[in-house]
Amino acid sequence: MDDSANNSFPRVLVDEAFTRAVRCAGGVPVTDLRPDDGALLALHGHGFGGLAGLRAGRRCGGSGRHRRDSLGCDQAANGGRTKAELGRNGRKVDIGTEGQLLVDGVIILFYFVAITAIGLYMGRRQKSLNDFALGGRRVPWWAVMASIIAAETSAATFLGAPGEGYTNKSFAYAQLVLGLIIGRFIVGHVFLKPYFTYKVYTVYDYLGVRFGPWTKGYVSALFLFMRTLASGTRLFIPALVMVLAYRMFVAGGQVQFSQQAVTTVGPYLIAIIALTIVTCLYTAIGGIKAVIWTDVIQACLMFGGALIAIAILLNHIGGLHEVIRAVPQLTTHEGYFLHGFESRVVTQWQERHHLVAMGLWDYVKLILASDYTLFSALIGATLGNMAAFGTDQDMVQRMLTAETHQKARRSLITAAFIDLPIASAFVFIGILLFTYYQKDPTYQPQATADVFGSYILNVMPVGVRGLVLAGIFATAMGSFSAALNALATGATNDWYIRWVRGKSEVHYVQAARWFTVFFAVLMIVIAGGFAYAKVTNPGLRIIPVVLGIAGFILGPMLGVFLIGMFTERRGSDAGNIIAISAGLVATVVVGQLNIVILNAVAPLFGIDGTFQQPGWIPDVSFTWWATIGALTVFCVGVLFRTPDQVLESAARHAEVAPTTEDVPLALRESRAKEVVSMPTT
Repeated sequence: MDDSANNSFPRVLVDEAFTRAVRCAGGVPVTDLRPDDGALLALHGHGFGGLAGLRAGRRCGGSGRHRRDSLGCDQAANGGRTKAELGRNGRKVDIGTEGQLLVDGVIILFYFVAITAIGLYMGRRQKSLNDFALGGRRVPWWAVMASIIAAETSAATFLGAPGEGYTNKSFAYAQLVLGLIIGRFIVGHVFLKPYFTYKVYTVYDYLGVRFGPWTKGYVSALFLFMRTLASGTRLFIPALVMVLAYRMFVAGGQVQFSQQAVTTVGPYLIAIIALTIVTCLYTAIGGIKAVIWTDVIQACLMFGGALIAIAILLNHIGGLHEVIRAVPQLTTHEGYFLHGFESRVVTQWQERHHLVAMGLWDYVKLILASDYTLFSALIGATLGNMAAFGTDQDMVQRMLTAETHQKARRSLITAAFIDLPIASAFVFIGILLFTYYQKDPTYQPQATADVFGSYILNVMPVGVRGLVLAGIFATAMGSFSAALNALATGATNDWYIRWVRGKSEVHYVQAARWFTVFFAVLMIVIAGGFAYAKVTNPGLRIIPVVLGIAGFILGPMLGVFLIGMFTERRGSDAGNIIAISAGLVATVVVGQLNIVILNAVAPLFGIDGTFQQPGWIPDVSFTWWATIGALTVFCVGVLFRTPDQVLESAARHAEVAPTTEDVPLALRESRAKEVVSMPTT
């Protein structure tokens, strides 16, 4: 009896399906391959698999030349089952595959449990705000160093920094570490000593002593706004990784890693809330000691994950010689270092701006518009890192936990030198990914920022993938916990104690814990709002603006500190308010945030068209924003003289600080007034 009598498919259709599948397996472009061909072959016992199936997958899907036909070819080769249903090796997911995925899941779960337990144990017995915010100023310098490294590396950095190497195919991004080292050297030798002299709890205490309460309040408010918005938005990246990893574990196959891969808000919210609860738990209970000691583990896991990724990539690629072959510029200085005046760069600039010859101002504009040059590394990155590590409570707070300013300086500068191999490692991962995707573009994503994430989820072997995913969550939780603790300390010390005095130490610790919870909830709202915006409008580019908010604010903040550190009698409360406002306007304009805002709100008022930056304002790279903001504030602020009574008050603070109890500055002032007002006997 003919086979067609046993089912509803005519034999001729089966034969045609087989012919198309064989042509696909042989590498012939097949435009008429149908989704049901695999089902036809499976029903009629053709058993199109084995070598033919392997060839079909490699020739039609792996090379990328016939990607439009790869779905049908994969289905035909595997009896109608799609690649996502079959798993990595083109086979139906079985108990063994599920067991392998379970290994990754167990590793990640163990990490979350272990890091929470360590944080709770190390941060026990918090009896005062000094313990909660400063760890009693008894934390070893090497632990502070590891915490600095963990705090400055977020999940966005872990997944995004390789994109710099992937795009530029060069280590030039790492040359910014030169400015990082110089900037931290200046902070270590100029900024830290006054902080320890006055026994500040936040760096903004210093501004209150040096200038007055209005300067302290203004800059502290800017910090709270900046850090809440930036850290809340950064939760998007680890939440995306968690959602896609969960999908992979459940489905047993590959996933597409991209910021548009998740099309509903619900999974994001679940992941965001889960990450926040775990991090907030040990941060609120354990305080800064929990943050620092978990950061030590997380820093090791982060860098270890990067080294493992490099080893796996080199193995997949075939060695360093393959990298050199794919990226020949690694044999020249442009593969490692850019001074900004390379002939290729100058020629492109002349063509873009229709210039016959370059004048002095043209060279200045070229340097300002370039991200990675010798000038941006030595000037822009220097002031940028002075701003981040001298004025941002998120970064400075862990240094204040050291016993002396000398030990804090050792932590800061040592971390700066360690940043060079860390930055180089992540950039090298990007270069290796470029080489890998040249050989096998099967899982190459469209967006550059997704190249590492796609490789982790779809290519890395079992176990290793779990460790690297744990490294991503470690970097996210390290920077997130530091931000929560710094925000809670800033809100409690700079604002709450200022208005609520006369309470016990335990009361202020409880207030700091509740502020930790408050900012955690606020970040969930911010991250959830951003996730909703990305889902409803996938093309919306909010990340560069919101994550770059630090670049708009840290520069003006630095300018105030420069006035205080490098002048003796310049700067006042009123003058600083004017100067900081001018600096904020300057950074917003050069960063073109004003144009972004205008174009966003114009449709709401019925305004058609697109706003553009005036031609007389040069393009300015993000590496220069902090420099411009700081110089603007400094130049305006020094026009005002510090009142004599403020100078006298600062001198008294410096004189009595070494012998007074190490409590928040506001409480010291109130207790001093109580002593003065007590009647003598």
